[in-house]
Amino acid sequence: MTELPEHPRRDRRRRHRRRLVMAVVLGATAVVLAAGAVATVVAQPQQKGADRASGSSTQDGGVAVRAGDHTALTADQVAALPEARYDAVIPGLLPYASSDVPPVSHDVYTIATDTPIYNDEHVAVARFAFMNFTGRPTVIVPVRSDGAWTLVMTPARQKLPSQSNGAAPAQTAGWVRTDALDRTTTLDRRVVVSTGEQKLRIEDFSGTVEKTFDVAVGAPGTPTPTGVTGYLQERYLDPQQGQATYPIQLTSLHASAQDEPFQGEDGGLIGMHYFPSHSGSISHGCIRLSDEAVTAVNALPLGTSVTIVP
Repeated sequence: MTELPEHPRRDRRRRHRRRLVMAVVLGATAVVLAAGAVATVVAQPQQKGADRASGSSTQDGGVAVRAGDHTALTADQVAALPEARYDAVIPGLLPYASSDVPPVSHDVYTIATDTPIYNDEHVAVARFAFMNFTGRPTVIVPVRSDGAWTLVMTPARQKLPSQSNGAAPAQTAGWVRTDALDRTTTLDRRVVVSTGEQKLRIEDFSGTVEKTFDVAVGAPGTPTPTGVTGYLQERYLDPQQGQATYPIQLTSLHASAQDEPFQGEDGGLIGMHYFPSHSGSISHGCIRLSDEAVTAVNALPLGTSVTIVP
């Protein structure tokens, strides 16, 4: 839902996004060839003990695993799972509604290969792609760890607002195998947005506020979801949306009141982006920022938690 109402409609933006993704992927490949900055061959993690057996299919298309003795999926089984990406709706995911940031979420992870996501019954219902829609490694943010299993947030939807009387979960989660995660970043700050105060704060985990900015939030008919924590999943420039200078800060959160508040097919994403008018309840759900605010958020690592409160 990274919307700018004075710019081209979403069908043009969707085509542009495809071109953007291809451009990013090609550009990333060029960087790899020139500088060797990104590995082009990914080592597949070895399976251990009982993890070598294959899973069995379930009636809803998931893959069941034994609760006490994990059964690894084959590469084909993982590939057949729907990708948990920004515009996906995957009923098997778990709703996650909390304004807390658990201590385990202070660390950000990546994965070495496409990785299955499981529900509470240990049925594989989705997958994380190794590379996200911009062609960069997918960031993974945990909620809690339970030994061999870790509950993590995902960037997909669990259901649409039209399927839930305008009250869909704004954030989802799912279980992954703990040994599939590679820690990359330890965070020391978080973002908190208050829709009532129309303020964005950057603070440390003790609650000490470092910076505060005025922001615009969702209008009454297209509200910004509140009482929930997500994370910064990606950032990118999009000249077709008027964002050629300040990167769009894309969160994992989604509109909970309308399927597509700004039309198009972006999954009702909640983005934080620059806009000249950045005060009041005027947006389609996104957080509109000043140039100083978007520059400050842009300096934070991907995976940084974003909490929206009333």
